[in-house]
Amino acid sequence: MSELSPAERDLIARIDPAPMLDQVLAWSAINTGTRNLTGLARQAAALADAFAVLPGDITLEDAGPVDAVAPDGRSIALAHGRSLVLRVRPQANRRFLLTGHMDTVFAEDHPFQTARWLDDQTLNGPGVADMKGGIAVILAALTAFETGPVVGVGYDVLINADEETGSLSSAPLIARLAGGKAAALTFEPSARPDGTLAGARAGSGNYSVVIHGKSAHAGRNPEDGRNAIVAAAGLVLALAELAGPDISVNPAKIEGGSANNVVPDLAIVRFNIRPRAQDAAACFAAALPEAIARIEARHGVHAHVHGGISRPPKPLSEDAERLFHLVRDCGAALGQTIGWQTTGGVCDGNNIAACGVPVVDTMGVRGGAIHSADEFLIVPSLAERAQLAALVLHRLSGGE
Repeated sequence: MSELSPAERDLIARIDPAPMLDQVLAWSAINTGTRNLTGLARQAAALADAFAVLPGDITLEDAGPVDAVAPDGRSIALAHGRSLVLRVRPQANRRFLLTGHMDTVFAEDHPFQTARWLDDQTLNGPGVADMKGGIAVILAALTAFETGPVVGVGYDVLINADEETGSLSSAPLIARLAGGKAAALTFEPSARPDGTLAGARAGSGNYSVVIHGKSAHAGRNPEDGRNAIVAAAGLVLALAELAGPDISVNPAKIEGGSANNVVPDLAIVRFNIRPRAQDAAACFAAALPEAIARIEARHGVHAHVHGGISRPPKPLSEDAERLFHLVRDCGAALGQTIGWQTTGGVCDGNNIAACGVPVVDTMGVRGGAIHSADEFLIVPSLAERAQLAALVLHRLSGGE
């Protein structure tokens, strides 16, 4: 079904783009870098006020514990902001999940803090596309959806505060809310400015390998030392050899060492992997300890690994393909051409798909240059995507 029914035309007519733009401008003026807990608290309060127009109960959920490796090799606890959760008709037999994130990659001291118009349809600003524009789309779509007859369906909305760093603190909450849902929509910006969706996604894992050697004087008795930096360099080369057609391995940083005349006794190798299939992730998990063991034996050091896969690969299941086709058909009814493509990027859609729930995770605005000071939002896409999401929810509610 691609043409709009009279009820669907009424639904689409309820989308008002004016408040959406006002929301994006106001929200993008709040710095919400993932580590800016004060800014995230302000944003969460603003979102709670905005989403209060919808039925249901709003809560701010505490972040789960997350450990990281400090530059000195110690394990430290990282604090994260709270997630906003709206639960509507929790007893309904058929329920959906809509997700977004309030955090950005722009720290409190980053120079990119304000929005400006590039032309009459293009807004440049921090988080305008990724993804405060997407949050505005969620709210507008649900507001329109709720003004019509809604029978027998409910939904949860999750806006978390740590997506840009992997959703490590909110992952248990995502899994809990995804359980039992008929479908999910995540409002990351489109994969391309033309509105193309992200289809299958690679997975992602972040690792820190802490290598302990033995210090010594670099001139008097270097033979008594065990150089952790040299061992780290060997590990980087070994990691590069683990890359293949179904997995990329990106050694990103070596930390450690001290004065030039001291054999370094500590090094940390930080790297990311992107497996395109679960088998590739499993093969890497088996090969990594073997590679580390060889480095330990060769260099007389010992090492321990912190981290792992945080976003599983997201292949397109049959249920997910059906959901993509539904979104495409809704787009066609609205005069929007919707396609999708495989991507190496990751998001909360990976986590949701791992729970067995079909998800389309780029239902947000059209824009581009995200994660940079050139980030932009194509403003007419606010209304376009809100109409699309509202229509998708309407048809899902009818059992499609």
